[in-house]
Amino acid sequence: MLEENGVLGEVNMLQSPLYFISLEPDLLSLELEDAFSDLYLRKDPNPIFTAAKALMGLQKTTGLFPRIMGKGDNAKRLADLLLRMRDEEDVNVSADPTNTYLSEFGMTPSSVVDSLIIVSRESDFATALLTQLTYEGLIDETYGIRNSQVEVDTSIIGSATQQQQQQNPTGVAQTAMKRKVQLDSSDKMYPNLRDANFAVVGPLLNKTARRLQADYETRHKADQSISDLKSFVAKLPSYQAEQASLKVHTSLAEDIMKSTRSDLFGRTLEIQQNFVAGADASSMHDNIEELIARDVPLAKILRLLCLESCISGGLRTRDLENFKRLILHAYGFQHLLTFASLEKMGLLMPKAANTGYLNPMAGSASGTTTDYNAARKTLKLFVEDVDEADPSDIAYVFSGYAPLSVRIVQCALQKSYLSSLTSARAKDAATANGPATSVQTPGWKGFEDILARIKGATVDKVQRGADEGASRARTAIKGSGAGATETTTIVFFLGGITFAEIAALRFVGKQLGEKRRLVVATTGIISGDRAVGVAVEKGDFGST
Repeated sequence: MLEENGVLGEVNMLQSPLYFISLEPDLLSLELEDAFSDLYLRKDPNPIFTAAKALMGLQKTTGLFPRIMGKGDNAKRLADLLLRMRDEEDVNVSADPTNTYLSEFGMTPSSVVDSLIIVSRESDFATALLTQLTYEGLIDETYGIRNSQVEVDTSIIGSATQQQQQQNPTGVAQTAMKRKVQLDSSDKMYPNLRDANFAVVGPLLNKTARRLQADYETRHKADQSISDLKSFVAKLPSYQAEQASLKVHTSLAEDIMKSTRSDLFGRTLEIQQNFVAGADASSMHDNIEELIARDVPLAKILRLLCLESCISGGLRTRDLENFKRLILHAYGFQHLLTFASLEKMGLLMPKAANTGYLNPMAGSASGTTTDYNAARKTLKLFVEDVDEADPSDIAYVFSGYAPLSVRIVQCALQKSYLSSLTSARAKDAATANGPATSVQTPGWKGFEDILARIKGATVDKVQRGADEGASRARTAIKGSGAGATETTTIVFFLGGITFAEIAALRFVGKQLGEKRRLVVATTGIISGDRAVGVAVEKGDFGST
């Protein structure tokens, strides 16, 4: 069309890729819904390239990441690709006289971002398969959150306006009405609720309701002056917004509570907690078989089997074949393809013949599987005494289990705190906020042995600027301000992150203090149902 109108030569066509979308001030997402299936089912490296382009864009803005650390094979591929793109930019800068690429000043290490930590999802599949117990996590488990929005039946939270009643004056009930609820910092109450364990959400809502009630009752005081009334009227819109938010979240919490109090939820959670606590996995097989007999949703069964496989390094062949037979008879023979996909993704595997009690080191040194038994002891993955109301450790997000993926991040940022958890004074150290500070030792030093027992390669690369003078100039310009003492660490989850892990990382950020800011970036949000759902065969062999 441009050529037909004779203006093609006058037009410059450029790309404007979105890349990172800011879901929250501390949360960036590429919103690649198929990233998990692309990486692990279809073995498509496109999400890695897209992530590298997005992170390279950040480097063009802030300067080079002085240190790139990571865990996992895909994390290594991403780090290598970032270094390769940096080398290509060096060539482009020298070859382009207009210098439209990354400038020499931009090729110096950043004084704002101190490091990039990449966590590849395959290093910790188990955490993604667990039932999330934070408020935001349970909303995602129950309804599904998309782009910081959730769709809920109006019968649960009511309609946003009275428009539906005006359009339906006869009063005939309208079915399948959905209301979209925005779940982000624009909500008055949501930032204080989202990262809390669901067990304390009720008391928090009750406390807010009492405060709002007390604020409203102040208007009836007889001794109020004109200025007091004026102040109340000025705050009235804020009160009304908070009251509306309270009504929505109270309704959501009540509906979620129906699910959390069900027998299915309790049995599923009991099995999961036994797996992560290191109990004998075979003792839970009767419970899983009972759930299959009760015809619970297939995704719930597959999550439990995949969780056991990830934590135990696979299922015994006899047990795996027995579960396959039960599921095929109960849910359909099309799920032969489901099991093939799960095995291809590395979620549900038979236990290797050379692993077991006689050879406990086999399978872990090669980096093909994650040794959760070793990680559980060294990194204190399971904490028995957890105070959900006043947590002192990230284990509160799963009511006792500390996500391995976040523990990996703590290996780089909170070395002394992790060391104190396994010391003789672990209990005192875990309840004190003092040890939970960042340390000056760079890289993974001190945790090399346990990281070698976790699946995938370990990455630690340092980037230096080509021009030391430009590097010092950047430091002088950006490091001389009053607020220059704060540094930013970017934690990038390749393959997806759960809301419970986001809550845990925010908790780590609070422990690190004001001098370090933690920004979470990811390819997308994931949950256990989404992880196994990409492998479930939707067709039916019996259909014609």
